[in-house]
Amino acid sequence: MPPAKSNAGFAGTGTLLDLAICAGLILATLVVYWQAASFDFINYDDPVYVYQNAHVQSGLTLASVKWAFTSVVDGNWIPVTLLSHVLDGQLFGMRSGMHHLVNVGFHALSAVLLFLSLWRAIGARGLSAFVAFIFALHPLHVGSVAWVAERKDVLSTFFWFLALYAYVRYTERPSLGRYLAVAVPYCLGLLSKPMLVTFPFTLWLLDLWPLRRPQWPRTIGEKLPLIALSAGASVVTYLVQGSAGFVALIPLVTRIENVFVSYLTYIGQMFWPTRLAVYHPYPPSIEAWQAVASFVVLLAISAGVVWAWRTRPYLAVGWFWYLGTLVPVIGLVQVGSQAHADRYMYIPMVGLSIMLAWGAADVAAKWPRTKPVLAAAAAVSCAACLALAWREAGYWRNSETLFERALEVTQNNSVAENNLGLHLMTVGRNPDAIPHFEAALEINPNYADAHNNLGFVLSQIPERIPDAVKQYEAALHLEPDSAEAHNGLGAALVRRGDCAAAIPHFEAALHFKPDQTDAIYNLGTCQMSVKNYTAAVPYFEAAIRAQPDFAEAHFSLAGCLSRIPGRVPEAVKEYEATLELRPNEGLARLAHAKLGMLFADEGRTQEAIQHLEVVQRIQPDPSIAKILDRLREKKP
Repeated sequence: MPPAKSNAGFAGTGTLLDLAICAGLILATLVVYWQAASFDFINYDDPVYVYQNAHVQSGLTLASVKWAFTSVVDGNWIPVTLLSHVLDGQLFGMRSGMHHLVNVGFHALSAVLLFLSLWRAIGARGLSAFVAFIFALHPLHVGSVAWVAERKDVLSTFFWFLALYAYVRYTERPSLGRYLAVAVPYCLGLLSKPMLVTFPFTLWLLDLWPLRRPQWPRTIGEKLPLIALSAGASVVTYLVQGSAGFVALIPLVTRIENVFVSYLTYIGQMFWPTRLAVYHPYPPSIEAWQAVASFVVLLAISAGVVWAWRTRPYLAVGWFWYLGTLVPVIGLVQVGSQAHADRYMYIPMVGLSIMLAWGAADVAAKWPRTKPVLAAAAAVSCAACLALAWREAGYWRNSETLFERALEVTQNNSVAENNLGLHLMTVGRNPDAIPHFEAALEINPNYADAHNNLGFVLSQIPERIPDAVKQYEAALHLEPDSAEAHNGLGAALVRRGDCAAAIPHFEAALHFKPDQTDAIYNLGTCQMSVKNYTAAVPYFEAAIRAQPDFAEAHFSLAGCLSRIPGRVPEAVKEYEATLELRPNEGLARLAHAKLGMLFADEGRTQEAIQHLEVVQRIQPDPSIAKILDRLREKKP
């Protein structure tokens, strides 16, 4: 076994070769992920974290900073990650490619820090570089890098490796300043994603090998502040996710069985990274023999690496790094409904890579003739990872390519069916979306979001509004406090002509989600439909305050104001605002028509003619043509 290098005599991270390796890591990362500059956001988690998040859209303000530190988003309290999204919003707006490239940048920096940490701690430049290149290029990591909402992965891992590098330096010459250089990035990492709670455990492993720090009371005691941070983060995370309803109620026996199977599944995916997907559904059942066999294999490997400790300590360090860092997401406490997730290997794979790299070095030391073969195998492995990761990243181009791929490589994937349907619905392909929502509900009849989405597309078909009402009612049966379902049901009832029944649902939507602009707008349309124009005005005004670019609200407000004596000038301004927001759409034609008629009633013939001529250019209408003829006859 190659001896561990004493970190006390370390020097040379600034050499040209080291710089070349760092540059190579960055370049290889860009080769795989530069394509992400043209990627869209996806409709899974990205809306709530970024492109439908008003705080991120508004950029860096005191209000958005306060929101980042006081809010729970999607069951997570991750203020540093949220701040990074806010800063992206400030710098790039909603240009999705730039948000993607920020993830790519953090990933590349993490690969560099991993190399520098291992090289400084052990002194095996080539082996450290191999581990770092596998980290940078492995296809299992694509989900963390190419998914904007997984900023929490790449950001927290960046802080993990920054703290790791600082720790290696601390062990060379302990001091308070160097300890703080470990604690501060670790704290920032926990505030980016609490999966980092196992970091102190991995430091203890590194104390055993390669750092060889046998002073047990001291090495344990110095980590107590870090362990306290981990304990606090664990408690906060459990309470937050539990109160937000993100802790899934899956039977304990099933979870334990899945834990054993998943540990081996991840190892298999590392060596054969195919059939990767954004979401892997829980299997209907797990055979008892699979769980027992997996447990026996895990136990045998654990016993083997402990037995080999005296001659090959890197095996135990790498193995228990892998086992330990997966604990927060392995499913003992099930958060979400996935059986496993490719992205969860982002940090744990480092442990397996260490076992592989230093194991190969041992083989080469014992049989020197194998060294060229092993070096070639390492190069081929990195090249293969680059090619596979490049292909895998391409599936993340948009929601359609991503979820079509998920349906291709998984079975009974209700999440993929629902989200593919949601994408098709968003781009106006409602007939194509319906079968996907129905498939999602066939797989999981208790899928509230799929009921909600199916209700929406059916509500756009007049003869299927009764079916839409049933879908919304099913969603509310499953989630009575769903603002979206209440609002959708109210809108369907309005289309059915039952405003009186719709109003309580819009009010319920605002009770559960006071800033839901659609519900505010829909309450206004209900008042407008019964000709209560004065009562409708405040709702449309509130909707516009919440969303100034809400063209439909401007148009409806104008319609109300035009019917209230003395408020026609205000109506004109609102129609003009509609035209500014939607100059080339169907709504613009209606706004031009309304303005033309208003100006005609006020005797402003020339202005009326101008607007009505625009209407005719967009879509000729015989009745408008007759009005134009009369106006032209009046024109002096």
